[in-house]
Amino acid sequence: MASEKCYCGSLEPFELCCNRYINGTQKAPTALALMKSRYSAYATHQADYLLETTHSSQRKLYSKAEILNWATANQWQKLEIISVTDTTVEFKAYFKDENNEDQVHHEFSTFKQENGSWFYVDGTFK
Repeated sequence: MASEKCYCGSLEPFELCCNRYINGTQKAPTALALMKSRYSAYATHQADYLLETTHSSQRKLYSKAEILNWATANQWQKLEIISVTDTTVEFKAYFKDENNEDQVHHEFSTFKQENGSWFYVDGTFK
């Protein structure tokens, strides 16, 4: 049986790509890897992971229920990486909303590494 390709757009199977970060067997080694795994977490409705990988200074701004609602209300289509630095990722996340209309979430995200783990800090919408 063929493994499902990863939601982040890599050619790797999900289990060998982003899921190893989502399930906690490995830490995302870069801001880009964390960003891709967070996209995959939205696609697979992993609200706990999304909260855990949000920087502690920002976590209070989010709720698990709101994250889960956003993740499940949309059909995640694809991820496009626009630009990357050591601590930033600009991306477009394509999805169909609850009305089955095509949408694009274009964001410039900032990440921070602490104690060997990467965290999403915030994002500016484009």
